[in-house]
Amino acid sequence: MIDAYVEYGAIGVIVLLFIGMIQFLKSTMMGKLNEIEEICIKLIDRWNRSDEISQRHREDIVKELNDVTDDLAYLRGRLNGKDK
Repeated sequence: MIDAYVEYGAIGVIVLLFIGMIQFLKSTMMGKLNEIEEICIKLIDRWNRSDEISQRHREDIVKELNDVTDDLAYLRGRLNGKDK
């Protein structure tokens, strides 16, 4: 009968150790997962800022190109008007 108590006690200790290990791993993994989530959010924000800057740069280039095109059209008009 005492052997049964010892056996049940050993099984209980093993179960408690297993549950403790699961809880420890769960808390550790959740901490690491939160860190990775924060890093991903910062990385996405950085990409968004970079995209905004490059978009503004492209818009500035297009604006400048449109100005040059307008000036070129004006000069063509002046040249064509004098040929007649």
